[in-house]
Amino acid sequence: MSWHVSEEDLRAYARGELAAPVLWSADTHLTSCARCRAVLAEVSDPVALDAGWDRLDAELDAPRVGLLEGLLVRAGVAGHTARLLAATPVLRRSWLGAVVAVLCLSVGAGHSVRGGEFPTLFLALAPLLPLAGVALSYGPALDPTYEMAVVAPMHGFRLLMIRTVAVLAVALGLNGLATLALPAYGLRALAWLLPGLALTATGLALMPRLGPVLAPSLVGGAWVGLLLLADALRAGADVPLAPFTAAGQGVAALVAALGAGLLFLLRDRFDLFQGRAV
Repeated sequence: MSWHVSEEDLRAYARGELAAPVLWSADTHLTSCARCRAVLAEVSDPVALDAGWDRLDAELDAPRVGLLEGLLVRAGVAGHTARLLAATPVLRRSWLGAVVAVLCLSVGAGHSVRGGEFPTLFLALAPLLPLAGVALSYGPALDPTYEMAVVAPMHGFRLLMIRTVAVLAVALGLNGLATLALPAYGLRALAWLLPGLALTATGLALMPRLGPVLAPSLVGGAWVGLLLLADALRAGADVPLAPFTAAGQGVAALVAALGAGLLFLLRDRFDLFQGRAV
């Protein structure tokens, strides 16, 4: 081989200062020239070379950035926050598929009822979906990324709120799309929204004392019991269940506000709750 990379260029190459197109020529030449590789080893700084290998190992070992995480980072979300959001269990296809299936069945039931009757099944199930999503997104028993979340450099309450916002955005978005597929019930078809917020806020407020499984379970059970009681009180009359009337919506809004206020007051307890096994 008649041409070799000069020692000066090799020193610049070792320092990472060699500019293109000379850099490209040196890269190609070094792959096939043992003599230039030997000179490069002599002029290279061992400390800088070891640091370069360490950076390469770190890049190779780094987990691949998923589509959702990449979009969040591009939108300005911090890297560690984007990773925690992308690892939220309810953003996985299995849970989303189950939610879509439930909504499709309830929408189908809404189309099968008589003309003026409420889509009661849909309105009963829709508020439970955000509550179930929150329950599946927090706590060591259900969250496979719980250990990573515990050591995340952020307040436990902030972590909970970040994931809750993600859950609500997905669940309420899917519920909203399902509402559009219902027959023409007008604004009455949105009667699930305030109960859903009330159930979620109440479940979150009870989590520090009851845990991420028991608290949503009790709140969900209370909702089902309330619906059964309301159905018994209306005695088969063709009228909406009490939670879906104007008075019931007002009560739901009040419960949502009280739950949010209690959650704010108890925010410091989530640091203790975050590290507690349940």
